[in-house]
Amino acid sequence: MCKTYDVTRPSTNDPERESGAVETLMRTSRVLVGIASRGLEQLGEEVTISQFRLLSVLGEYGPVASVEAAGWLGSAGSSVTRLADRLEESGHLRRRREPPNRSVVHLELTDTGRALLERVWGWRRHELARLVGQLPPGAAESIEGSLRGFLEAAGSGYGAGPVELPVR
Repeated sequence: MCKTYDVTRPSTNDPERESGAVETLMRTSRVLVGIASRGLEQLGEEVTISQFRLLSVLGEYGPVASVEAAGWLGSAGSSVTRLADRLEESGHLRRRREPPNRSVVHLELTDTGRALLERVWGWRRHELARLVGQLPPGAAESIEGSLRGFLEAAGSGYGAGPVELPVR
């Protein structure tokens, strides 16, 4: 379900300052999406974007139970199962069951999956470093501090942690 927002509501902050910050973040998000999208060109035909998202969760958090991966992706467990089926076939991940509870399936990267992530993430890192390198002295530190605060304000619902799924 998509939420709608009243864009005419009065701001709780200084409207000019907030408007400038919001517009700058809007433009920045387009640049970051562009970098992420161009980085995905490194995937070629190897995996889909959805499969890459699952590999990214495993790359960032290590081996996880498939139900936990579903939470990180904000998707249903059955969707993760289908993604894992294809990624296991292509050699990008492996499943393992823990002896005490064989119903829990853990997913982990293979060397092939890790290499793919390193290729895409490496390209993104290189491109971001190139852009940061063009900034005037002191700007990178200022941006880092501001964006850390922004990430904290965003919380886990915007890619920094698991999304709580509705009970079905």
